Amino acid sequence: MTPIIEETKKPQSMPTGPRNVLRSNDSASLWNCTLSPGWSRDECDILRKALMKYGIGNWAQIIGSNCLPGKTNAQMNLQLQRMLGQQSTAEFAGLHIDPLVIGEKNSKIQGLNIKRKNNCIVNTGNRPSREEIKRRIQKNKELFEIPEEEWNKIELPKPEDVALNSKYEELRRLQDELADSQEIITNELNESSSIKEEVNSDNAKQRRSTRKSKKTRRS
Repeated sequence: MTPIIEETKKPQSMPTGPRNVLRSNDSASLWNCTLSPGWSRDECDILRKALMKYGIGNWAQIIGSNCLPGKTNAQMNLQLQRMLGQQSTAEFAGLHIDPLVIGEKNSKIQGLNIKRKNNCIVNTGNRPSREEIKRRIQKNKELFEIPEEEWNKIELPKPEDVALNSKYEELRRLQDELADSQEIITNELNESSSIKEEVNSDNAKQRRSTRKSKKTRRS
């Protein structure tokens, strides 16, 4: 069953006032939503900002902004579920909210009837009626929607910036792979050097033993 958020007070991680947005100085654990295959952390953050600016599920506007070139509705919806921490997104449709705020609350929900997949609460029970969904949307709007003057100011990266960030990310990935390869090679060289030293030591011992044996026979 999709959890209904009934609390009227804001999460402790959020500042007082109307800003229902996680800040960069909040606990690092709040940002640890799982990534769908093919998503980078930077792309996830861009999607988060786009959802706050255009509203949950407004994929046409997000795609039209070119802030996430190549991403489809389905791909963005799957990543949205992971940020929210629940499969059902209907109760947030059209709302300008920070999905990580909901994800943080859902991460703390426990119970025998709570089932998760990919860290998302799985829908169980009967599907809620339209009236119930509308009620939940209104409730979530009152609790979590960001003021218009705030989400209007959100700036999304331009397509050329996204492409540049993608290249930087690929460069970082290659640098990490290079560092890993260098570490492997260094370890193998050290191991080889150690084996060589052992062999040389054994050979030296054998030569000394041979010389000693010859001296003994001469005596």
